[in-house]
Amino acid sequence: MPTRKTLSAEDWISAAFRALSQGGAQAIRAEAIARDLKVSKGSFYWHFRDVPALKAQMLAHWQYLATDAIISDVEAIGTTPREQLQALVIEATGVPSSAYGGDRTESAIREWARHDAKTAAILKSVDERRLAYLVQLFRTCGQSADRSGTNARILYGALIGLEILASQSLADVRASMLELLANLLGEYPGAGVL
Repeated sequence: MPTRKTLSAEDWISAAFRALSQGGAQAIRAEAIARDLKVSKGSFYWHFRDVPALKAQMLAHWQYLATDAIISDVEAIGTTPREQLQALVIEATGVPSSAYGGDRTESAIREWARHDAKTAAILKSVDERRLAYLVQLFRTCGQSADRSGTNARILYGALIGLEILASQSLADVRASMLELLANLLGEYPGAGVL
């Protein structure tokens, strides 16, 4: 059985994400997560002052892993903006780690934000950062400011919607996103339809 010395804050954070993806924000409770980790509830307090502190660290962790780290990876590629957009789509549509709740985590965070102002503020910040990065990449592909903004919103909105469809086995997110990206870049037969 793990003890507070063998569990890290990240272990608790990933367990909290699993709880969130399975039962929503109300499932983020120290006792339930401790049970999942097979440790005492007292072990929780070794890393966190209280559940709101855990939630704040969860959101900061998600913001870094699901946005900042992905953008850094794409920037490190150092290829053309078109290839960076393709790499971004591939990275964003990769199989989410089951350690962090899998493919239901992002939609669970969006649901959580509907009922929690702090989460909503962080989600808005993440959405703005992601959209601004997409606009930047479309701009460096030579698109106008208006077209870049529109295409960024179309691509990002499609990702959010396709993730919901994929959870019901109704879409192949990566294939659909790459096809949409090609269309938005004018590289797909019939491009310009949008």
